[in-house]
Amino acid sequence: MQVPDEFVDERVLSKLRWRCRRGLLENDIFIERFFKKFGASLTVKQVQGLNALMDLSDADLLDLHLGRKTLLQLDANLEREEVCEVLSMLKEPPERSI
Repeated sequence: MQVPDEFVDERVLSKLRWRCRRGLLENDIFIERFFKKFGASLTVKQVQGLNALMDLSDADLLDLHLGRKTLLQLDANLEREEVCEVLSMLKEPPERSI
């Protein structure tokens, strides 16, 4: 099924932020950084990828972010374009302030 690549509205973004709240502070920090950098330009496809990642346990999400596990190791169904894209966005280093 082809997913539209249009931007999400503020209501969808607000619900997504709520869903992304995690129990591990480390995950919350990564996710908050993600929303600061990409929140205003998220597409429907990216939201679907992020939702798939949010179905993971906190430990698995952190292991993915730190590179201790791969999507394939956790669930072969996660090896999808939108999930890989969002995971790489999550892993982008923070912008440095001078």
